[in-house]
Amino acid sequence: MSRQPEPGMPAPTKPKHGGRSALPLRVGTRASPLARTQTRLFMQRITRFCPVLHAADAFEEHAITTSGDRVQDRALAEIGGKGLFAKEIHEALADGRIDFAVHSLKDLETTLPEGIVLACCMTREDARDALILGPRCGTPDASDPFAAIPQGASVGTASVRRLAQLMHRRPDVRPVLIRGNVATRIAKVRSGEVDATFLAYAGLRRLGLEAEAALVLDAATMVPAAGQGIVGVTVRATDTELHDLLAGIEDPEAAAVSQAERAMLAALDGSCRTPIGGHAALAADGTLHLVGLVARPDGSFLLHRAINGPAKEAEALGRVLGESLRRDSPPDIFLP
Repeated sequence: MSRQPEPGMPAPTKPKHGGRSALPLRVGTRASPLARTQTRLFMQRITRFCPVLHAADAFEEHAITTSGDRVQDRALAEIGGKGLFAKEIHEALADGRIDFAVHSLKDLETTLPEGIVLACCMTREDARDALILGPRCGTPDASDPFAAIPQGASVGTASVRRLAQLMHRRPDVRPVLIRGNVATRIAKVRSGEVDATFLAYAGLRRLGLEAEAALVLDAATMVPAAGQGIVGVTVRATDTELHDLLAGIEDPEAAAVSQAERAMLAALDGSCRTPIGGHAALAADGTLHLVGLVARPDGSFLLHRAINGPAKEAEALGRVLGESLRRDSPPDIFLP
C-alpha cells in the first residue's frame, strides 16, 4: 500500500523538470562510500512520502569524482578550498546531466554558483567529532579527552579546525596531513602510520562504524564544522516543481540550525586556511543556541563565543555572532 504524503507535502504527482520526462530522477553525489550511503538514505526518505518514486527505476545515481577527491596529497587550502568537493557536481547540475545533488552540507560553499539553490536540509545526525586512537594511545577520559594521546604523538588530519582546537590544548603533538575516505583514515591509525585522528561521528554512524570511535567529543570541547552531520540537497533554481517537492520534506530544525551556522560562516568570510567552527542547537522552548569559534592554525589564538535567540531569527543570530568573532580576532587570521 502506498504511503500518503505528510501534511504540507506536494501532491504525489510525477515531477516534471528541465523540459523532459521526469523519471528517472538523476541524482548526483560524490563517489566516496560515505557520500553514496548518504544519498541512498536520502532516497529512502523521499520515497516514503512520494508514492510515484517507489518504482525501482525512479532514480539514477550518478557518482561524480570531484577535484577534492582526486587530489589527496595536499591540503584543501592549497588546491582551492572545500568547494572542490562540489565543483564538478555543480557543473553537472547546471548543464542538466543530473536533476539534483546530495551533499554533506559542510562541504558546500556559503555562496552557491548562480542558478543553483539549496532546496532542503535533512534531519541532522550527531554533529560531534569522534576521536580515533591507535595502539600507542591510552584509554580516553571524557574529562580530559586528549590526555590519551602520548606526548609528541602524530595526529593525522586535514582539518585546520580540528588541529587548531587540539593544538590549543596540546601544542606538543605533531600534525600529519592525511586525507582520503573514512576507511583509509581509520586504516592509517590502526597501522600506526599516525597515532590518532578525528572523524565526524555522523559519518561513522551512517557507515555502521561507530565502534571505531574511542571517544565522541562534546561540541564544547571540539566545536564541529558548520553544517556537520546535515545532508543538503541542491537543485537548479529554475526547477521549481522539484524544488517544491524537496522543500516539503525538509527538517525544520535542521533548516534553522544550518541557517544560523552558514550565516555565521558567511559573516566571517574565512578561507580554508582559517580554523572556524560553528554549532547550533534548538532548545525545547524554541530558543536557538549558537556556538562559534575562530582560531589560528597552530592554536596560539582561539576565540570561543555563543549567542542565544529565537529560532525564527536564526540567520540574523549567525550573522551577529560571525561579525562579533571577526571584530575581536587578529586581522591576520582572515588573510587569503
